[in-house]
Amino acid sequence: MQFLVVTRRRSDAFPVAAWTRQLLEEEAEHVRALYLEGSIRAIWRRNDEPGAILIFEANTQDQVEQIMASLPLAKRGMLEVAMTTELTPYSGFGPR
Repeated sequence: MQFLVVTRRRSDAFPVAAWTRQLLEEEAEHVRALYLEGSIRAIWRRNDEPGAILIFEANTQDQVEQIMASLPLAKRGMLEVAMTTELTPYSGFGPR
């Protein structure tokens, strides 16, 4: 199953100095590993505020939540998951 996850950085709760290059590189490396293993199918940066939108491949929403909790920013409380929802195929592309 696929899931849509919308996140935002908690930049309101953490000073600019907390968002170090090393921390962001650690986050990016973890995301790359999840992409290579097939958990993350796609990821986009948000333009409305700092954060990302991800498409996950997982068996359950609990599995997605566990994976999200493993991210370095989430472990430090610096990442908020604003929404997680299961996606289903658009029926308009199916046979009539």
